[in-house]
Amino acid sequence: MPKKRTLPYILLGLINSNHQLSGYQIMQEFKNEISDFWTASHSQIYPELQRMTDDGWLTPVTLSSNSDSKRNPIYYQLTTTGQAVLHDWLAEPLTTASAELFPLKLFFLDQPDSPLLKPLLQQQLQLSTERLEYLKGRQQIVFPTDAEVQAHYGHYLTLTRGIQRERNYVSWLTELLNNLTEN
Repeated sequence: MPKKRTLPYILLGLINSNHQLSGYQIMQEFKNEISDFWTASHSQIYPELQRMTDDGWLTPVTLSSNSDSKRNPIYYQLTTTGQAVLHDWLAEPLTTASAELFPLKLFFLDQPDSPLLKPLLQQQLQLSTERLEYLKGRQQIVFPTDAEVQAHYGHYLTLTRGIQRERNYVSWLTELLNNLTEN
C-alpha cells in the first residue's frame, strides 16, 4: 500500500492558518516556519497546489493590484471540502508509522482549547514511552557489560543520546498534559 502523501495536509494547514496564501508566501512559510521539522521544494509545492485545486480542496483567487506588474499572484483559499479534509487528517490517530507527523499536527492546532490537542498529546506520549522502553531494553541487551560499552563506544553514545531525547520528550509531553488538566 503506498504511503499517504503528507504535503497536501501541510499546505492545507498553512493556508488555513493564514486564510489565504500565494505560492510564494507558502514557500516563505516553509523557509521560515516549517523548515525546523519539514521541507518541501518549489517543484513539489506548485504541482501539489494544482492537484489540490483539481480535487476541489482549494480555490484559486487572483487579486487585482494597482501595480504595473503583468501578473497578479494567485492566492489559494480552502474550500469546505479542504477544511473537512484538514480536520479529518488532524483527527487521525497517530501510529508508530505516522509519529513523524506529530510536530506538523501540533503546529496547526491554533487554539489551546482545541478538542484535538489532548488526544494528540496522549497518543504521542504513548508512542514516546514505548520508544523509550524499547531503547532502554536495547541498551541492556547490546551493552550488558562495561567491556561492551568500551568496544562499541560510539554506538553506546548514540543509543544513550536517543534514550535521553525520548526521556525529555516524555517529560515535556507529560508536563503539557498536566497543564491542560489544570486549566
